[in-house]
Formats: sequence, C-alpha cells, structure tokens
Amino acid sequence: MDPDLPQTIDAYLERIGADRPARPDAPALRELQLRHLVAVPFENLSIHLGEDIVLEEGALLDKIVARRRGGFCYELNGAFAVLLRALGFRVTLLQARVHGDGGRLGIPYDHLVLRVETDDGSGPWLADVGFGDHARRPLALDDRAGRADPGGTFRIVPAPDGEESGDLDVLCDGKPRLRLEMRPRVLADFRAGAWYHRTSPDSHFTRAPVCSRCTDDGRITLTGRTLLTTVGTERHETPLGSDEEVLAAYREHFGVRLDRLPAKSDLR
Repeated sequence: MDPDLPQTIDAYLERIGADRPARPDAPALRELQLRHLVAVPFENLSIHLGEDIVLEEGALLDKIVARRRGGFCYELNGAFAVLLRALGFRVTLLQARVHGDGGRLGIPYDHLVLRVETDDGSGPWLADVGFGDHARRPLALDDRAGRADPGGTFRIVPAPDGEESGDLDVLCDGKPRLRLEMRPRVLADFRAGAWYHRTSPDSHFTRAPVCSRCTDDGRITLTGRTLLTTVGTERHETPLGSDEEVLAAYREHFGVRLDRLPAKSDLR
C-alpha cells in the first residue's frame, strides 16, 4: 500500500466535506456519493486545455485531491473507487454504454460505474459520481422497482438480451439511460474509451468545455461563456463577457483555478 494513502484519503474526505464513516454501510455510501457530487465538478476541461488524462490511481488522486479539480467519468469514478476501498467498501469497476438519441448505444467502455458492496447486507449498489445530472443516491442493483431520486425516477431492469448476457438497463423516468455489463473490469480497460472521448469529433466532450456540479437545490453549469443555474424547474442563464469573468466563475462556483481559458472550442 502507498504509505501516503491514509493522508491522501483524509485529504479526499476534507475535499468533499465528509467525515470518515464509522462503518462501510449503505447510509455512509449515500452520504459519500452526495457529498462528492456537490463538491467535485464533472468537467472536461483537460481536453480543452491540452492536458494529459492518465487513468492511474495516483494520477487521479493527485488531480482531484491535491489539485482540487474535477474530471469526467473515468477520472471521477476511478478516484471514488479508491476512496471507497480505503474506507472498507468492496468495489468492482463496471463498463457501461450510454443510450443516445433514438436509443442508440454508445461505444464499448463509454462510461465507468461502480458496483459497491456494503457490510450491512444491503445492495449491491450502483454508485456513480461521473455522469453529470444523474441519480444523487446509489441505486440498488437487484431492485427492479422504480426509486424516486432528485434526479428522476430510476429503475434497473434486464436489458433486452439480458437473459443471455446478464446486462442491465438503467432507466430514468422510463427512458433507457445506461446499459451495464456486469463483468468486472480494471481501470486500464477504459483507456480506449477515454482516448475516444478526448480525441474524436464525434464525442460530445470535444465540442465545448463544460464544468458542472450538483447544488443543494439544483445544479450549476458553466459551458463556454454561459453560466446556467437550475433550481427545481427554474433555469437562469448568465452570459459572461470577459476572460476574467469566466475564470472567476470557475473559481467561485467550482473551486477550479485556471491561469488560462480552455481554448479548444468556440466559447459562446
């Protein structure tokens, strides 16, 4: 074990404003996921800043804990897995594909999610801090009933070929959102998916910089030069003029300190 890991885990908990849980149970998992979603932004800024994205545990912890940045799914859920394991949870990485327009599935390794086992006999749980606007609470993988969440009503059901493959579909408000493959994976398996999403013109991540996080009563998102605040069903857009205003918004709303704007897009 990395001799610095205990101190890093303490710093990680401080980063998300969470206490070390007394035991790795379901209430602790719910608290950790919510605090992570509120504190650590979903962002693709490295792509637009020309920064490397390294899918290794040490690099992910450095980015999220030491540099106090966010990331996209591979980074956020990869780091969250390290935190959970260090706290006594049993964690398995799973690959998922996102249902796009018309129900078309994304590429293999499109998304990384976590299967988490707790010591209280509940679950197993689907934990996800890397999908943007999604479920705020972990979802019970074996529960086929719909569960209300601030992000919508979620239900997990067998995929159309689930009897043969074992795959599961995650529905939100009745619409398919993710297809989960239940085979255990390792972080290195997701490198090709991360490479695609950081380089392909067909990936929505390469089209514009975005930085977004949950708030207690909604969500706040900065894309290009527009700051979008959502409270319940109310949306408020604030255009930002100068570069200094945009950089200040990254600092104020997301704790992200940049010395230059993301440049690989048309900021508008």
